[in-house]
Amino acid sequence: MSHLTVDLGGRPGLDCRGFCSYCYFKHVKETTAFGCKYCLPFQKGCDYCTRGVREGYTGFKSLRTVADETLGNLQVMSDDVDRITISGGGDPSCYLEFADLVDLLGSMEVPLHIGYTSGKGFDDPAIADHLIANGLSEISYTIFAADPDLRRRWMHDPTPEASLAVLDRLCGAIDAYAAAVIIPGVNDGEALEETCAWLEERGAKGLILMRFANRTDQGLILGNAPIIEGQQVHTVDEFHEMVTDLNNRFSMKISGTPLGDPSIGSPFAILHEPDLLKKLPRVRKRATVLTGSIAAPFIQRVLSIRGAIPRVIAVRKEIACLITADDLVGVNLSRLEDVVIIPGRAFVHDAEATRILSADGVDREVVRGPEMLTADAEMSMGMTRTEVLQKEMDGFAALINTINQYGR
Repeated sequence: MSHLTVDLGGRPGLDCRGFCSYCYFKHVKETTAFGCKYCLPFQKGCDYCTRGVREGYTGFKSLRTVADETLGNLQVMSDDVDRITISGGGDPSCYLEFADLVDLLGSMEVPLHIGYTSGKGFDDPAIADHLIANGLSEISYTIFAADPDLRRRWMHDPTPEASLAVLDRLCGAIDAYAAAVIIPGVNDGEALEETCAWLEERGAKGLILMRFANRTDQGLILGNAPIIEGQQVHTVDEFHEMVTDLNNRFSMKISGTPLGDPSIGSPFAILHEPDLLKKLPRVRKRATVLTGSIAAPFIQRVLSIRGAIPRVIAVRKEIACLITADDLVGVNLSRLEDVVIIPGRAFVHDAEATRILSADGVDREVVRGPEMLTADAEMSMGMTRTEVLQKEMDGFAALINTINQYGR
């Protein structure tokens, strides 16, 4: 069976009724190419690490274009389609031909999934019944808060009551997952508790809490920090404690990113499974593993259990896949082994990483590691604990094999 993605196109901030106050893409500046795993060896910069990372697309595609692309994708698929996901750089709820699109896809009689929507484009609650009738089975819906006034002010939602009414109806009929960027003093505390209660009463499957980022080290790599001048941000530990407490108090699943998924024990749930850790390969060679500041202690513990040879070094950037060349410049080169493994999805050109990490005269070999070692909350929300543990087993086995292949 195959999964079909229907891309509507669209631009953040322009094809979503305007930026939310906290949007990651707000104030984005034109940046030079970061470099990434997709770049050619001799050229820094490709479509992914220039236009793609900024979601610098053109406006929404016409319905005719979407239909033609969907037909073309169907013709090259060898298996039957068992799921269709609607996505895009803009917000699907703001797509002008959304109802017609749903009719078109619904005629295929395949479960529909909306990967993300803010609901800001839903002005008529009746759209919920239209979606259900056409086979919508799952949706990820940004709620921010169950208080319509907070949605109006912070999301710039012109019809927050209608948007919440749509989510209300969907919660009772399909797998509805809510999401909220949490801003201290705005939608945390009592407001967040009321939002959790609102969702649970209506039958939401879960709520993903996203810690608001306001600094470069927290992940704002597009030249747009701060998003909100002077706004306080939860520490990683504060945020994790909040997520854990709420998950314990409500019956629906509540998880958070960057940390964590309390019901599964992820990220790095494998640390609670000694029998699985024993099945990982032994670390037999020496190499330095560079990673983000959040993941570093977890990775060090796993590798230590499997051999205690590698050295794991954290850069200032909290999230490993958002590491850039600027983060590598800040590394103490005297602590590095002759082989350095960087995250597979880091936004650094391979040749530049080698140059930066060999600037002290030591000719180091820089190798990309696996793309993922665990599942963050956005991924684990729809996974079982067994599936998360398998992903971690696969990721760490690949990392250790990379160390053993290239290490000294």
